[in-house]
Amino acid sequence: MKAVRYHRYGDSDVLVQEETERPAPGTGQVLVKVNGTSFNPVDAAIRAGYLQQVFPLHFPHVPGIDVAGTIAELGEGVESWSVGAAVVAFLPMNATGAAAEYVLAPAQALAAAPKTVELADAAALPAVGLTAWQALFEYTDVKAGQRVLVNGAGGAVGGYAVQLAHQAGAHVTATASARSGDRVRSYGADQIIDYTAAPVTQAADGQFDVVLNLATTSPEETVDLVGLVRDGGVLLSTTTPAPEDPARGVRTVSVFVRSDADQLAGLVARVDAGTLRVHVAERVTLAELPAVHARSDSGTLPGKTVITV
Repeated sequence: MKAVRYHRYGDSDVLVQEETERPAPGTGQVLVKVNGTSFNPVDAAIRAGYLQQVFPLHFPHVPGIDVAGTIAELGEGVESWSVGAAVVAFLPMNATGAAAEYVLAPAQALAAAPKTVELADAAALPAVGLTAWQALFEYTDVKAGQRVLVNGAGGAVGGYAVQLAHQAGAHVTATASARSGDRVRSYGADQIIDYTAAPVTQAADGQFDVVLNLATTSPEETVDLVGLVRDGGVLLSTTTPAPEDPARGVRTVSVFVRSDADQLAGLVARVDAGTLRVHVAERVTLAELPAVHARSDSGTLPGKTVITV
């Protein structure tokens, strides 16, 4: 089968498309015929070796932590799924990934794929959708009437976070550039701050119960974001760690996503109900994945990229 993989840590040029053996599922696993995977920034960080202490790899490594496809084979002990079922999953970070024609997935990580979007596009949901859900409803508990700031709402996690916070009844302020502002507003943002025109800390209208930081910020900028949190509120960050402000009861949390099939199924149900929109900025082929990594390294990716297989 065809797969994109790398044999050592390095820049995007370590990624090569190769022929490799099709794997066979073990106990508790299924073999998924891949329709699509997606690029996540953590893919590039793992490839570059920045996270090797946290997610050590066995080389050669195939990237791609999101998968959407159909079940081709069942491993021993798998009784809750059948061959031919359309599924999505968030795969283990350092397992062999889905940038290939076939991938092994733990059966317990699977959720039925949404029926209302193209199967390959469903790969844009698992990792980032779960990140948004867990940030808003596990690391804190966003409620109706609260004020929520999503810093970096134009990105993949941010788009889901705006939709979910809006549906929870929160008043949502979102930072986005002019390129993504209309889309973010359509997700339910009550206020858009164009961060290219003014710093969010200057443009924000008051303080917030919850600040979700999805943008890469300097230590000084991060401290400023803490200042936007109301007394007793929380700052959540997927990027730069933030200092707490115990004098005001402000809690800060670094968000790390985990696979959860039940939560993923809940997100899929929202997609099929029409209340959660899946946004795909571009679709590329498997052979183009090294170029996607290169554009990510240079900061020129347009948004969520789906790799069709």
